[in-house]
Amino acid sequence: MAEIDIIIINYNSTDHLLSCLDSIRCALGVLRAEILVVDNASSDDVERVQVTFPGVQLIKNRTNLGFARAVNQGIQKSSSPCVMILNPDTLMSNDFFSKALEFIDQHPDVGIMGPKILDPDGSVQGSARSFPTPLTAIFGRTSLLTRLLPKNPISRRNILTAKTDGQTPMPVDWVSGACMLVRRRAIDDVGPMDEHFFMYWEDADWCRRMWDGGWSVVYYPGASLIHHVGTSSRKNFVRSTFEFHRSTFNFYKKYSPRATFLIMLPFLFGGLGLRFLVVLLKGFRH
Repeated sequence: MAEIDIIIINYNSTDHLLSCLDSIRCALGVLRAEILVVDNASSDDVERVQVTFPGVQLIKNRTNLGFARAVNQGIQKSSSPCVMILNPDTLMSNDFFSKALEFIDQHPDVGIMGPKILDPDGSVQGSARSFPTPLTAIFGRTSLLTRLLPKNPISRRNILTAKTDGQTPMPVDWVSGACMLVRRRAIDDVGPMDEHFFMYWEDADWCRRMWDGGWSVVYYPGASLIHHVGTSSRKNFVRSTFEFHRSTFNFYKKYSPRATFLIMLPFLFGGLGLRFLVVLLKGFRH
């Protein structure tokens, strides 16, 4: 049996995917892994994967099923004690798997581990975060106010990576689905990803359910990788922007008390609608 199953969800990012698979091959060393690529109807010749990496299992969907549903397809096809969910626009450090698997073996209470994720220039991405509040839209990781005032107290409460020393593990609310190492027993306990989220916020939802099910979610900066943010979403900017805001609405609906949700409903519609328009206008200008 493989020691880890690696599930990569691809959508028109095959150039990045090939580089990702090469970095995985180098980083695995002698470790045994089953690699599954679930492709959501890409049009950029994803068949190149099977030519260059014949040992990789390629699952080709006829339509774009969304991130969560594609992840669950991969989980159903996998069997190892640990499952890694990975974006195709990532590059693994050479010691990633040895450090990540050593950590998960030594911490049996951890359901999900998120590594340190770096931008291509070496800066640390805010991949470990607090659960969202209404202020998250204004002070989130990629918001204008956070970029202009990165050390403001609200953003610092939302984005937790700045609170680490760069090596020590830290329990956090949730970690980015760009890369998460998940214990299969935890998946068996809480279930797979919620397919009501087409893309975005399914990772926060999964982590929330892990905590509710008695499993820890930990940010471990001792294992690291590089992530080129947004390569798939930029291929369909309008759809991805819409899905982000729809998933935000669904997340609040799922976890807010019903009375609170009904009171906040007009503000949610208004705030998310305004943000959606602002993001679209900004995107079209670029």
